Amino acid sequence: MKDVFGKAILDYQNGNYTEDIITSTSISDDDVLPIPYLFRSFSEMPKIEQKALQLAKGKILDVGCGAGSHSLYLQNKGFEVTSIDISKGAIEACKLRGVKNAKVLNILDYPEASGETFDTILMLMNGSGFFESLERTPHVLNHLKSLLNKNGQILIDSSDIKYMYEDDDGGFWLDANSNYYGELDYHVTYKGVTESFTWMYLDFENLKTACAIVGLQCELVLEGEHYDFLARITL
Repeated sequence: MKDVFGKAILDYQNGNYTEDIITSTSISDDDVLPIPYLFRSFSEMPKIEQKALQLAKGKILDVGCGAGSHSLYLQNKGFEVTSIDISKGAIEACKLRGVKNAKVLNILDYPEASGETFDTILMLMNGSGFFESLERTPHVLNHLKSLLNKNGQILIDSSDIKYMYEDDDGGFWLDANSNYYGELDYHVTYKGVTESFTWMYLDFENLKTACAIVGLQCELVLEGEHYDFLARITL
């Protein structure tokens, strides 16, 4: 793992901000992700993220915490927050920013044997990306289910990117023989180093179906301005 995100986040935290992250996918060209955006305050966050933070309760697990902006907001509100990310650089930056309980950990490796469970599992900035594929989604949801308290909740945001396949006539050029249209190859470049991984944007109906497969309830909480949404998943 080249930890491109981690290097960029840590550079910004340490005052070495000289350039931004360049992102692209298998269906889109280069786009700029400004690193300061990863350090945004509550007032600078999209309404979907603000709503998720307002709904968060109890003992919280922040999955893919990045630079720790969500964790810090909740921590400052008095919540007990565990912040995890696979990026060593991101977790180092979180600790420097004052996140109390941050650790390098993949959500799928979170030990069920520990018996630790949460009232809120937070999966923001396209949390469905952690599923990687439509096929794997029930498996990941089942693992998340094991980490929830009885009245717990998963707050997750995603986007339906079907619009990216729309042609000039309003139809869609989806290949029926290929994988789910939300499964993408995602590329990030920072200071000449590129890292690629699988990422998925999951529409609400497929998320709801996957939840039902493993005995979870899924409700639509809020829709954003550009095909994005916030969902709440419960036992």
